[in-house]
Amino acid sequence: MKRSFISLCLLTSLIAFTGCSNAGEKTASGVEVVPGIPVKNTVTLVDLGATTCIPCKMMAPILEELKTQYQGRAQVIFIDVWKKSEQAKHFQVSAIPTQIIYDRQGKEVFRHVGFLEKPALVEQLDKLLAVK
Repeated sequence: MKRSFISLCLLTSLIAFTGCSNAGEKTASGVEVVPGIPVKNTVTLVDLGATTCIPCKMMAPILEELKTQYQGRAQVIFIDVWKKSEQAKHFQVSAIPTQIIYDRQGKEVFRHVGFLEKPALVEQLDKLLAVK
C-alpha cells in the first residue's frame, strides 16, 4: 500500500509539472530562476517536493531537524514544485521528492529521488562541511 501511495504521488507530480507559470526572473529557456540557490559559499541542500505528497510529508520533519542542526553551517531549502511548477524544469526534477546537495562552490555533488532517511543526508552534509 505504501508503494502505491508513492507511485500515485510520483505520477501526480509529473502531471502537475506542466503548464503553470510564475512571475519573476527567467532564464533564456523561460524557466523562472530561484535567486540565491545554491547559496553562495555555503553547502546547500534543496528538497523539491510538495506539501501534499506522502513521501514529501515524510521528509518534512527531517528537513526541519536538519535546518536546526546545520544552522549557520549549511542551508536547507524546500521548494514546493506543485505550487512553483517551473522549478521542476529548472532543477531537472522528474519525480518528487528530490534532494539535491551543492558544495560551497555551487556545484551539484549529490542527487537522490524519493524519500531519504536523515542519516544519509547527514553523511552527505558532513562530508562536504569537512572539506575546506
